[in-house]
Amino acid sequence: MVFYFKARPEAGDYTIFMGLDKYENEDLIKYGFPEDIWFHVDKMSSAHVYVRLNKGQSMDDMSEGLLEDCAQLVKANSIQGNKVNNIDVVYTPWYNLKKTPSMDVGQVGFHNPKLVRAH
Repeated sequence: MVFYFKARPEAGDYTIFMGLDKYENEDLIKYGFPEDIWFHVDKMSSAHVYVRLNKGQSMDDMSEGLLEDCAQLVKANSIQGNKVNNIDVVYTPWYNLKKTPSMDVGQVGFHNPKLVRAH
């Protein structure tokens, strides 16, 4: 079952989705919306977290508070990442996620690495 959360009020009125295992992550990859922004701990296993932006918004419109909410959620749900003080969380639009048949369940790549940012 995919979990969903509401961002803190000061971060804006946004819904955040999270998969707890690779199968839930796979569902989120498959059924994402163009307005979704994907978050993951860089170079470590972690939950996939998505925030659904409002139509017409882009990553540039995300507040620091919203970025922090998503980064903390993905870090807290990383077995390795939650034990490390300084980690990078990467994020990119859902439509930039690349899934090929040879990839493991829950694994993704990127169509355009230049669209990936770190927080």
